[in-house]
Amino acid sequence: MKYKYFILIGLLYCNAYSQKVLEPINGNISTSKLAYADPSEVNLDSAYIHYKVDSIIAYGIKKKAFPGAQILVAKNSKIIFHKAYGFHTYDSIQKVSLDDSYDLASVTKITGPLPAIMKLVDEGQLNLDIPFSTYWKPWRKLKDKKDLTLREILAHQAGLTPYIVFLNDVLKKNGKLKKRFVKTSASPRFSNQAYKGLYIKNTFKQKMHRKINRSKVSELKKYKYSGLAFLIFPELINQLTGESYETYLTKHFYKPLVANTMGFLPMSKAYSNNIIPTEHDSIFRHTLTQGWVHDENASLLGGVSGNSGLFATALDLAKMMQMYLQYGFYNNKRYISEATVKEFSTAHYLENENRRGLGFDKPLSNNAIKTLSESYPAPEVSSDSFGHSGFTGTFVWADPKNQLLFIFLSNRVYPTRTHRNLYNLKIRESVQQVFYKAGSAKD
Repeated sequence: MKYKYFILIGLLYCNAYSQKVLEPINGNISTSKLAYADPSEVNLDSAYIHYKVDSIIAYGIKKKAFPGAQILVAKNSKIIFHKAYGFHTYDSIQKVSLDDSYDLASVTKITGPLPAIMKLVDEGQLNLDIPFSTYWKPWRKLKDKKDLTLREILAHQAGLTPYIVFLNDVLKKNGKLKKRFVKTSASPRFSNQAYKGLYIKNTFKQKMHRKINRSKVSELKKYKYSGLAFLIFPELINQLTGESYETYLTKHFYKPLVANTMGFLPMSKAYSNNIIPTEHDSIFRHTLTQGWVHDENASLLGGVSGNSGLFATALDLAKMMQMYLQYGFYNNKRYISEATVKEFSTAHYLENENRRGLGFDKPLSNNAIKTLSESYPAPEVSSDSFGHSGFTGTFVWADPKNQLLFIFLSNRVYPTRTHRNLYNLKIRESVQQVFYKAGSAKD
């Protein structure tokens, strides 16, 4: 009898799970895979688009917002614009190519740990509204963290410290490396490679986790962007699934999406793609950072992290983002339930002046009535749109209502992160706006 009971419970669970995950896609949303097409096929003015975008990007390069950039835009599952501009660096030697790979920086947050977390929520292995300490044991005895929920953490509503500069732990006051944490050659105890000739002690990850555990939490619950939890999400995913973070992502998302260039540590893989350089690092690596993650915290984890570290081409990144735009469905395969993607891409704390979804960024409040100079992103995006930006000059945005996907990739931190004209000149918003106005331009 007891075996029949367990079988019945199992069948009920499987049935409930299948209803949630295999629900039909919304009829207003295309489910096909991406394919190239002319803008005219989706009633957009091709001449207007090319003229406007070319002008904006040329001005950006002239003003040294970035040495080069790449833009991919899809409308109704059709890639109607994919163009490369400028060069890898300001010496104008290596042109940007459509198959170049980029350091995605914080776009990693929504293309690395977030899809795994959403899948685990679908499967009932994670609950957004019970204490996160249920899953992350070190927080169970911490008064300021034991009751924080995953929903609060993902929405940047938990009051966590915004950032910890872990690089300070491996550098002496004179700027030299502490040999107890960093070696110039690999060994069994120093196998996490931060760059060519830089290997981090394997146990440094535990030191980072301890500092995160001890970090302060604000008593005032309001929006405060923090990437700290994303540094521990890979370990959490490993604990819950029994698979390494990267293996899990590749198996369940990147490989079935045929996003073959999306992954960590590209220098350790046999990619034929050129990798766009980022910054001349004068503090830690003392050279041009290329092919290795730019973010120092991610580099101290050996380049595999939840806050940064992913590399990809624009096309492979577009496949992941199109899956989100189609609420978890792509090329006849469901990856995440529609209900879960909608929940994560919705703002839950608007009453606290927090525009964020769960992991995803959202438009500013009243964005539609703002001018271009005041808006984020373009004023024309719908309120249900979502995406994320990256420190290196990357930006992705999905707009299900308008069936518009926008990807902007650049290395604005070249040669240094002090170059901020990408933001000052509102380059991304200006380019994004072109594709919303291209329909009216044709009339």
